[in-house]
Amino acid sequence: NNIAIAAQQFLDNGAKRVAILDVDFHHGNGTQDIFYERSDVLFASLHGDPKDAFPHFLGYADETGSGDGEGFNINYPLAPGTTYSQWSAALDDALARIKNFNTDVLLISLGVDTFENDPISFFKLQTDDYTNYGKRIASLGLPTLFVMEGGYAVEEIGVNTVNVLRGFEE
Repeated sequence: NNIAIAAQQFLDNGAKRVAILDVDFHHGNGTQDIFYERSDVLFASLHGDPKDAFPHFLGYADETGSGDGEGFNINYPLAPGTTYSQWSAALDDALARIKNFNTDVLLISLGVDTFENDPISFFKLQTDDYTNYGKRIASLGLPTLFVMEGGYAVEEIGVNTVNVLRGFEE
């Protein structure tokens, strides 16, 4: 839960609102649990549908937070075979919600295990897609911290990670 520690550190040091965008293939169940009842952290996760992907028990679209956190938890469970255009539509919605949240800082749980050749996921993102979504994250104009999460046994891990950062920097 490195991203949760970072979020709390920002809050402890003056940030009023922190947004976490989790683009790793697997749902950020620990992060969701930590902030589920809080309104100072917006958590948005694009991930494999838990009907078909680990952790299976969390990450459904109807998990929206509770108490003070109601509406501050947004899950985008996506089906096997999800293409970049489908994934991108979820990203557009997440970025719009982050923008409307008026966050002080954006934290990215960066996983490149969404890659089409990753052995343990079922999304179909291609190498150039990572550059594109890095640019789209940067378009928010927010102070942003990337925390590396996942990618498994494929040669393109480094290339895809660099592409996100390169897109963000452009």
